Amino acid sequence: MTFNKIISHWYRKNKRDLPWRKTRDPYRIWLSEIMLQQTRVEQGLPYYLKFVDHYPTIKHLADAPEDEVLKLWQGLGYYSRARNLHATARHVTYELNENFPSTYSEIIKLKGVGDYTASAIASICFDEATPVVDGNVYRVLARYFNVDIPINSTEGIKYFKQLATELIDREQPAEYNQAIMEFGARQCKPQSPDCGICPLNNSCGALAEKRIKELPVKIRKGKIRNRYFNYLVMTDKDSTLLEQRKQKDIWQSLYQFPLIEDARELEEKDIVSHNRFLELMGNREYDISLYNKEAIVHKLSHQHIHTRFWIVHLQGTLDNGIKSSRIKEYAVPVLIANFVEEYSF
Repeated sequence: MTFNKIISHWYRKNKRDLPWRKTRDPYRIWLSEIMLQQTRVEQGLPYYLKFVDHYPTIKHLADAPEDEVLKLWQGLGYYSRARNLHATARHVTYELNENFPSTYSEIIKLKGVGDYTASAIASICFDEATPVVDGNVYRVLARYFNVDIPINSTEGIKYFKQLATELIDREQPAEYNQAIMEFGARQCKPQSPDCGICPLNNSCGALAEKRIKELPVKIRKGKIRNRYFNYLVMTDKDSTLLEQRKQKDIWQSLYQFPLIEDARELEEKDIVSHNRFLELMGNREYDISLYNKEAIVHKLSHQHIHTRFWIVHLQGTLDNGIKSSRIKEYAVPVLIANFVEEYSF
């Protein structure tokens, strides 16, 4: 059997029973592909089920408030995906009359959709022979063909896309694309793959050259940026204060406690003399204490957020405060959600 036939045969015997594999509805395929970007299936599955329960059609998603969509997405990370998802749902619903585009060239024009997602939707839903190339596919191809071109280089992206185009099963592109992704996720795993039971082990270039651990090659990321967040958890008798992140930055449109950010770790004297703190306090009396002496380090792909929570008890009533009992209704970064759970307002 050829490479693609072997992969597809393995898939039919070993594929996981996943809900998006029981449909060719482009809305649900699109939803699953966006959710599973940089996310494990085990983590993304509950979110997928929750979304299709709340929004069974693309129009339901389009008509939902953005805050509600972000709240359902909370904990999945990469919140720009959720905002793009919502914007695209509105575009398809109100500008395309709920007709999801049916070709790769049209699908890739949608906001938040790149080559991989457009290829997946076009092939799975519409049988277009457009090859998917995600992390799993890069790994399978790099190992099997013993290719050490960096997968995140311009040359590598072009090379592996061309290779994938040559290999795709043009008679059954939907099955083949899902098969090679599943094969990379479960058989040709990043760490310690069981090459002894691999159906490709007799012809795998990396296995023959003992290079499984070396491939695929990836150029190292740039320097990690460190940011220092100080959240002011302001409370009166039964209220606290939240603000929405408006700037184009991480967690855009999510809610947070008032924030003081600096290029270094701040102490109490720095906090209470900061213009932001003085602006919030006015002439009111307060007590301040540090909740966590050791900063919580929240690691994102290109930056580490060093976070301290300062509890500020106010005399009098907060201006524009919300009831502490309602705080869990707001979409917040998981960092704050964890604090809220632990602090027990």
